[in-house]
Amino acid sequence: MEIGRSDVETRTFYEQVGGEETFRRLANRFYQGVAEDPLLRPMYPEEDLGPAEERLRLFLMQYWGGPRTYSERRGHPRLRMRHAPFKVDRAAHDAWLRHMRDAVDSLELPEHLETQLWDYLVYAAGSMVNSAD
Repeated sequence: MEIGRSDVETRTFYEQVGGEETFRRLANRFYQGVAEDPLLRPMYPEEDLGPAEERLRLFLMQYWGGPRTYSERRGHPRLRMRHAPFKVDRAAHDAWLRHMRDAVDSLELPEHLETQLWDYLVYAAGSMVNSAD
């Protein structure tokens, strides 16, 4: 252990928020909303949203310092490329963030961790927009 650094400073964000269980809860709550959303649901061609939920969970876990399972299974994330077949306009962006906001709120994270997570999700949602309104 390094002298002068607290345990919190040396732990990954993934570890600070509770690891896999937290990201499992986040993805599950998010896809509960997507399942009922008339704008977003058609973007998921699979009958069962389970595979999409797993992909999101694994991606976020890896991004935040957890296991690299996402890349081991699917290669580089290439998020814009993977979303290119779908029309992602401002309405889809807003709907995605609405469901993600609910999911993030359900985690009841400490404010500084919630802010860090939310700021990334807002950035990520904005970068997926590929179509004018």
